[in-house]
Amino acid sequence: MEKFRMFKNTVLLLLLLVSCRNQSQNISSSTSLPIITGAQQIEVYLPILKDKNIGIVANQTSIVTNENGNHIHLVDTLLGHQINIVKVYAPEHGFRGTADAGEHIKDGKDSQTGLPIISLYGSNKKPSPIQLQGIDLMIFDLQDVGARFYTYISTLHYVMEACAENNIPVLLLDRPNPNGSIIDGPVLDPKFQSFVGMHPVPILHGMTIGEYARMINGQKWLKNGIECSLTVIPVKNYNHSMPYNLPIKPSPNLPNDQSINLYSSLCLFEGTNVSVGRGTEKQFQLYGSPFLPKGTFEFTPQPNHGAKSPMHNGIRCFGEDLSTTQKVTRLELKWLLKAYETTSDKSVFFNSFFTNLAGSKTLQNQIESGLSETEIRKSWQPGLNTFKEFRQLYLLYK
Repeated sequence: MEKFRMFKNTVLLLLLLVSCRNQSQNISSSTSLPIITGAQQIEVYLPILKDKNIGIVANQTSIVTNENGNHIHLVDTLLGHQINIVKVYAPEHGFRGTADAGEHIKDGKDSQTGLPIISLYGSNKKPSPIQLQGIDLMIFDLQDVGARFYTYISTLHYVMEACAENNIPVLLLDRPNPNGSIIDGPVLDPKFQSFVGMHPVPILHGMTIGEYARMINGQKWLKNGIECSLTVIPVKNYNHSMPYNLPIKPSPNLPNDQSINLYSSLCLFEGTNVSVGRGTEKQFQLYGSPFLPKGTFEFTPQPNHGAKSPMHNGIRCFGEDLSTTQKVTRLELKWLLKAYETTSDKSVFFNSFFTNLAGSKTLQNQIESGLSETEIRKSWQPGLNTFKEFRQLYLLYK
């Protein structure tokens, strides 16, 4: 425990020094200053890494932008500073972010650096003691999108748990949540916990991944209530109301800001027989199926990058193009309700995955019972109110 106290004290001192040094620059409103991610603040955390064996949870979004505006991977940046990275731990989609959703990823070596890569997806979601052997400090740097079923926060849970059990501190480099101003949706029932829903939070939780890590610790959600030695390097000049355009797409089927904004609403379709555009160039920006009425918009999914075997492969689908729709500011149900109402066979509309995504059986039952959107939303409020209360305890930003 003594080394954890020394570690935290060192980080706090460094953060204080950097804050004092930049205080004169931050007198004006933070909205007029550029957002600086945790990873970008190399001067803060680099001294912590010296002379340590480092593990790092990273993917293609783990970048540092240099003075020329080029994106340099965090692993390459740290190696350039002679930091001893021992192992890389990769989430869903892999270290370089090229694998399909749900695709099995094997352990291996990074072709660019030669570093060993341990996959944290499939049957090995939680690093084993052997896989953590020789690690003094774990860095966590992934770009999240603020949805409960986006699996990077599930990977975060298992990494924190494994590190807590093996007495390894975690240094999390925070990044903005592009949907950080939205808190909405049904709260997960813990009886329906899965890798696409680990915790009793709404579908849109309105937290950065650093804040979420603090919540995991504070709410005692790790096994046996164990606590991870966690230090978060916060984002500078950021608050939850700020828009944030991701410089790198966070996964193969979230290619742009529109898809990231619509993702939480359209992902519920993945528990139905309706396509969300995998196998097109407008992933999570449209929806449709062969079982919906023919209308003004149609598309035919074909294998492409990120979707080797898309739903309804080669079959004409009918639905709506949402690629130019106005930005949504809540979990939008109208498209799901419309599709259910107009599908040709309601008995085969839902599949078992819908319960995992929704977080309980309630939403499907409500839709099948003909409840209105207003009635469904009203049922979410008690859970949302409870969540908002304890969420406040873990916020790092307004």
